[in-house]
Amino acid sequence: MRPLEVRRLGVVSYADALTLQRTLVEERRAGTVPDLLLLLQHPAVITLGVRGDGGRSHILATDERLAELGIAVHEAGRGGDVTYHGPGQVVGYPILDLDPDRRDVHRYVRDLEEVMIQVCAEYGVVAGRIAGLTGVWVGAEKIGAIGVRISRWITCHGFAFNVATDLDHFRLIVPCGIGDRGVTSLERAVGRRIPIPEVEDAFVHHFAIVFTRAVPSPATSA
Repeated sequence: MRPLEVRRLGVVSYADALTLQRTLVEERRAGTVPDLLLLLQHPAVITLGVRGDGGRSHILATDERLAELGIAVHEAGRGGDVTYHGPGQVVGYPILDLDPDRRDVHRYVRDLEEVMIQVCAEYGVVAGRIAGLTGVWVGAEKIGAIGVRISRWITCHGFAFNVATDLDHFRLIVPCGIGDRGVTSLERAVGRRIPIPEVEDAFVHHFAIVFTRAVPSPATSA
């Protein structure tokens, strides 16, 4: 099994996370770092994808309202539509070399979904997929979103999983451009508070299984 280095970064601004990912993608391509999984949280931010207007038309709040709430808007350079990141959400950015045995974009996205489904199962929450839509759902409500970028089979960006996220902030947008579905969080689904580090532990465990990676112990922190 290939090694997987896990970096738990705490709270990182979206701009800083973009810069870090660009650096690590080049280092992974050069072979100076192994496969990586970055786990972090972002301050409140709305991010846009690369297709069309990136989902800008799906921002419902005015610029003035976003400024009042202290929520920035960033172009992400990833697939997908508009989404929200904020405290209480586990964000995972895998920096993986999919060459030579996992060169399948569809499989990669399905595997990220599977990791989130297994994390939900660990808490007794039944989650799954909805045909034609990306992400992970509890009933008709999305608990985990995916937006990825793959360049010459090196991955970046990744997934966002709601643990204790302020779900009211999703009302500022049409999440992922899907207007007829809601959003939920792990704490809402289980009815109790859940520590973020505990959920990160579950992600490390299930990511290593799904992607057949070996994680040295303990995972590194920044």
